[in-house]
Amino acid sequence: MQTKWAEHSLNEVPLDTQQEFQQFYQENLGLIYRHVYSQVSNREEAEDLTSQIFLKVVSRIDQERSRLSMQKWLYLIARSTIADYWRARYRLPKSSLDAMLEAGWEGPAEVEVIATSSGAEERVERLLQTLPEKYQEVLKCRFLLKLSVKATALKMGVTEANVKVLQFRALKRAADLEQVVAEQERRSL
Repeated sequence: MQTKWAEHSLNEVPLDTQQEFQQFYQENLGLIYRHVYSQVSNREEAEDLTSQIFLKVVSRIDQERSRLSMQKWLYLIARSTIADYWRARYRLPKSSLDAMLEAGWEGPAEVEVIATSSGAEERVERLLQTLPEKYQEVLKCRFLLKLSVKATALKMGVTEANVKVLQFRALKRAADLEQVVAEQERRSL
């Protein structure tokens, strides 16, 4: 993402102005982050949006404003940045089921697990069955169906960041459970 940070670097601003902005930043960072988080309910998205807001502020800062005026201006920038975020998020293409069926779509693809005699694949299948449904779905989409993060997000109805988090947690849980499943196999033999 190209920002105007390089054009309006704080290094080009006089030292007393830098210190004033840093103090303004310190005073308002937590307030803006909490405000953004309350609007988006996602920690990573809130952090990204908060940084975007302060980048916009530093690129368009007006030192002639009073402290109260700057704080109001900061919240206006935050409000418009959050609105832009939601606008972009809901601008994703939507198509009707009827239109998709008329275009030749045959419905959701069935995920078939190919039965083999290999013990490793059977163990993976048992391991998948022990995971929560969301974790199963993200692992099947990413590794069995070989879908991209974006395609998985669209299929699951979550954000791309959420897919990455779910995948990480699913793999971590699977690694922890693998030891339990392996021990159960030893007991059954």
